[in-house]
Parts: sequence; structure tokens; C-alpha cells
Amino acid sequence: MVWTVLLALTRCCEMKFTYQEEIPDIGPEEVFDWHERPGALERLTPPWGNVEVLSRSGGIRDGGKISLRIKQGPTSFRWDLMHRDYVHGRQFRDEQISGPMKQWSHTHSFLPSGSSGTRAHDEIEMEPPLGFAGKALGPVFVKNELDRLFGFRYRRLSNDLARHRAYSDKKRLTVAITGASGLVGSSLRHFLTTGGHKVISLVRESSEVREGCVFWDPSTGVIDEKGLKEVDAVVHLAGAPIAAGRWTEARKRSIKQSRIRGTDLIARTLATMENGPRTLISSSAVGFYGNRGSDILNETMPVGGGFLADVCEDWENATVPAERAGIRVVKLRTGIVLSPQGGALGQMLLPFKLGAGGRLGSGTQYMSWIDLDDLIGMIYHALYEGSLSGVVNATAPTPVPNAAFTSALGRVLGRPTVLPVPSIAVKAVFGELGKEALLWGQRAIPQKALSSGFKFFSEGLEDSLRFQLGRMD
Repeated sequence: MVWTVLLALTRCCEMKFTYQEEIPDIGPEEVFDWHERPGALERLTPPWGNVEVLSRSGGIRDGGKISLRIKQGPTSFRWDLMHRDYVHGRQFRDEQISGPMKQWSHTHSFLPSGSSGTRAHDEIEMEPPLGFAGKALGPVFVKNELDRLFGFRYRRLSNDLARHRAYSDKKRLTVAITGASGLVGSSLRHFLTTGGHKVISLVRESSEVREGCVFWDPSTGVIDEKGLKEVDAVVHLAGAPIAAGRWTEARKRSIKQSRIRGTDLIARTLATMENGPRTLISSSAVGFYGNRGSDILNETMPVGGGFLADVCEDWENATVPAERAGIRVVKLRTGIVLSPQGGALGQMLLPFKLGAGGRLGSGTQYMSWIDLDDLIGMIYHALYEGSLSGVVNATAPTPVPNAAFTSALGRVLGRPTVLPVPSIAVKAVFGELGKEALLWGQRAIPQKALSSGFKFFSEGLEDSLRFQLGRMD
């Protein structure tokens, strides 16, 4: 809908751009309904942008309003838009009320295509600031940026619609999420709401409790059980960040306790509820396997050594009360989640963009990765696939050595990757964290997910990086 880079980079007079995408087997009204649900704006906003939704009201119908804050380096812009020309199942338009543009209008149209498909058509008319300045180069640059942004948008839209369509014959779910404001949790929340599902966020501050929220406090063992009575499933993602700093003894206790206490509270609560959620999807990590070199690791492999392995083992064992009560428990051993919004990739981007990226240590350690959108899709798959339970490796089928990961990221960014970081330097800077999280590796394979019929949409590492970073040309 609204794209951050346009604010800083457009430099010519009146411009008009059109884009369209064919969406097979899904009709215009279904595609339109997706856009009308909460979370659509967030799903359509590229992850490399820096957009904050300040307020919204009235949906996409005539008179509906959105206020955004767009950050560009040290500066930020407020952008206020109003929706007009709403025709249910057919079109809507967003028009600038106030903001950095002289004029902005974006018409979204959804037209029949073939016997059962949709042609999504976008038309943008704009008049950027600065008038004549940059008139010669502006249109070309803006066109390139819009191509990048709409390429991402249409791919995500098509993928999301396909995932929802796979379970369109099933009832819509009410899903409670811990860690709903985090990288994975927020993406999952918006994905679910655009599919017509209801999301309940578990929050730890009483001041944050409002409609759609349930209070819980793992540190005191308190949870509002009544708020979970109408919930079909719980997705438990909360936990202190692993890589927020060197692992002091206090930091290690915090990491471990944040996972065990929260998981134990959720599992014991669900186990005692008569009519509560019957599915629990709980996070874990491939760190469970320890340092396993090039060994191929499916879900049957035993626990490895090291702090992370100990944490993951206790983390997973904390779900036992729910399992014993007959609740279906899925324990997702997640790899490196690829998104520029956070996690390992988010931390790597700056040095790699500056041309200072390179392999870590020998570069032979395997990195089990997963595209953020595929992880969201796997969680969704697990919500519905009743035969899926126990440990599930939430990783792409193609883990790669660190050196290969480094090279792929450099190619996508168009930067050299010739500055390796010696193992001794990694250990000196990061200590135990560096050894286990950066120099150790796991070659995990999602055997159970594939056997259950789950389909990955990212075809490989470079494809995922290009999608998430908007470099698909």
C-alpha cells in the first residue's frame, strides 16, 4: 500500500505507474476480502522498510484512515492517508491527506482472469516534492524501486493466499500467541488475521490488557485461564533473546528460565483445563543437536552437548504436562530465521552492505536456515495437521556451510565477501556465545514436515535472501 523508500528518493514531477499480477484459481472477491482484513497492510509492507502504523480506522471503505510513521535513517515522516472509491470485491483507493508528497493516489483493482483467477492491478499517480529537481533521473529510479517493492508484494500475496486456500474447507481458528510482538509472532499474527482467524495475544503488562489480549506472567506463575477457554490452539514463541550479549552466568540463567518457566506455565495450565486448547505449538531450536559437523540431523537424533543443547532439552521437556493430558504438542526446532527485520540476518546486513562480510572461522560449520514466510507457513500447517506431533525440525531442506551462506548473501547484495573472521576473534568478542551460536553448526533436515505434506515456497537460500531483501531482479 505505502512504501517507505519513495519518500526519500522520488525527485520528479507528476508520475504514473501501473503493476499487475495474475493470481490463478482464486477469484477477485476472495483476494479483495484478504485486503479488507486486519494485518493486510503489515503483510504487504516489505521487511526492509521501516514503517510504523500509528493509527487506523474505518478499514479500506470510504473515509477509512491510516496514519504511518516512515523512518529514513535519522529522520522520520508522518504520512496520513484516506481511503476512497470503495467498490466491494472490485477496488479501493488510498489518497494522501498530508505528508511529504505533493500528491499521492494508489488505486487497487481486482479483476476476473480466466475462469477462476484474479488480475491484481495497481495504479499509482504521484507528484513528489522538489518539482523540477531530478526530473531526468527521477522516473527511472522510482520505477526501479517500485518494481522491487511490488515484486515482493505480489509474491507474498500469492503465497499467503495459497496457504490459506489449502485449509479453506476447515473452520477458522482462535489462536493464542506468546511473543506476539516479536519477529515471528507479529508476522504470524498478521498472517492469521488476513486468513479470517482470531488471534489472542498473551501480554505480560497489565496495562497492555485490552480486547484480544490475555494477561500472563511466567515469573510469578500467573495466567488468565478464563481468557483461553475459547482458544483452539496456543503458539508459544516467547523467550529471552539468545544473542543479545555475551553469556554471563546471569545472562545464561535468564535465557534458560525465560523458556522453561513460560513453557511449563502454558503446559500445566492447558493440562488442567477441561475445555481449553487441544493443540500446543512450542518453540525450540536446532541448538538441541549441539556441534554435529556435517552429520545429517533428522528429528530422531539425540541431544548434543553445550549450553544451548541443555536449554533446548529442558525447554522441550517442559511441555510434558500438556502431552500427558492428551494435548497435541508440536515442538519446533527452529533454525536461523531469514528476515532483515531481526535475528541473525538483520545483524549481518550492515557489515555485509559495507563490504566487510566474510565467513566465520573455517566456514565449514553448517547453518540450518528457514525463510520467515516458510516458518509462518509451517506453523499454520502444524495448526491443522492433526497427525503432526512431537519434535519437528523447522528448517529449510537445504542447510549450507557458513562459507556458502556468506557467498550467497554477498551475491544478493552485490558486495565482496573476502574478509573472514578468524575463530579466535569470534571467541574473543563473543565468548561462549560466539563458539556455540557462530562457530558450531547443525545440518538439520525437516523430515517430518516434508513427510506430512508441507510445501516450502522458497526454493533455496539465495531465492529466500532475494525475496526477503527485495533483490529478485
